[in-house]
Amino acid sequence: MTIVLTILGIALFAVGLLVSIAWHELGHLSTAKLFGIRVPQYMVGFGPTLWSRQKGETEYGIKAIPAGGYIRMIGMFPPGEDGRIEARSTSPWRGMIEDARSAAYEELRPGDETRLFYTRKPWKRVIVMFAGPFMNLVLAVAIFLGVCMTFGMQTETTQVAGVQKCVIEQSEKRDTCAKGDPVSPAHAAGLKAGDRIVAFDGERVDDWPELSARIRDTIGPATLTVVRDGRELVLHPTLIKNEVVAKDADGKVIPEEYVPAGYLGFAAKTEILPLSFGQSVDRMGDMIESGVDSVLALPSKIPDLWAAAFGDGERKADSPVGVVGAARISGEVMNLDIPAQNIVASFLMLLATFNLSLFLFNMLPLLPLDGGHIAGALWESLRRHVAKVFRRPDPGPFDVAKLMPVAYVVAGIFICFTLLVLVADIVNPVKIS
Repeated sequence: MTIVLTILGIALFAVGLLVSIAWHELGHLSTAKLFGIRVPQYMVGFGPTLWSRQKGETEYGIKAIPAGGYIRMIGMFPPGEDGRIEARSTSPWRGMIEDARSAAYEELRPGDETRLFYTRKPWKRVIVMFAGPFMNLVLAVAIFLGVCMTFGMQTETTQVAGVQKCVIEQSEKRDTCAKGDPVSPAHAAGLKAGDRIVAFDGERVDDWPELSARIRDTIGPATLTVVRDGRELVLHPTLIKNEVVAKDADGKVIPEEYVPAGYLGFAAKTEILPLSFGQSVDRMGDMIESGVDSVLALPSKIPDLWAAAFGDGERKADSPVGVVGAARISGEVMNLDIPAQNIVASFLMLLATFNLSLFLFNMLPLLPLDGGHIAGALWESLRRHVAKVFRRPDPGPFDVAKLMPVAYVVAGIFICFTLLVLVADIVNPVKIS
């Protein structure tokens, strides 16, 4: 049964991956056609074509390797300075430029002169190239908000999960009381697991962030109103100063940082609770912020990835994961001993995270990524406006093809990084619990 569920999880992720890629390319396709650019091909996947069908002027198809997709637009690059588009140089670097230019025109037909990508205004090209990643962002946001507002998220509540018997500085990272440790205020006041705190110092508290902030700001006598077995009780703890984990302005824990603050000594119970729209948007913002930080931190992850793939290094929980690793995680999710609705929610969150990653990664201003083409169009717009302001001749389209040697280097780095992640995902995968 475990094998069957694992295969099912991997298959579901593969379907989700194909849908995400098709959705991304649909953004490029729809906007390109909107602006009159001819699109000969719309393909999901790479490698040999498994299925295709011609509809109008576009061939739609699915290829064997579900690791990406593409649409082919006519005239991605302008002609060379002499107006020619065919390759004509023996220089390797120059040849790359001319090969790219030739490929952009290889399916040119009579009448296409007015339907070339590079002839569109820069703002239209920006929309065409941004539409693909934007579709992934829309899908990620829709899935995330849907899960948060219907199924819910793990949320700390004002109910007591457990009471610490003694006072331990959290920077010590131990749970067992030692001789000489003072009794915790919560234990001394008679707080018990299962109690639900409804008021602090006579003022009602509705959620954990509010209660946590009140506790941290209080040192000395206080009153707790709790509900136990359906009855309200008033407890009288005396809070003390203790070293506790630091939190930022939004109430999020700052890892490995500790501050002196009021201390009561209990753990809040965590439950899966539906969030409001505003709370869901806040969580989505946190997710995007975390995603941006992860993308920017990718170069710093390479040493740990190398050690995990080819040495005895530990595969960290925040380690980059590729398609193979994500598929394995999907298979593991299907085998978790949790309710079916939790499995569905976990799978949907994995798909949302994947789409958010596609958006952020594609927005990097580097060719051959969408962000590189966007940067080229914005640069063209800027220099044309500058020329207009200073009454200089129009510099014409920016020749993105001249950056193809750099694009090949970038693509080579991406391929090497992808292979490194692939090896790590196979020999030392990230696992969930």
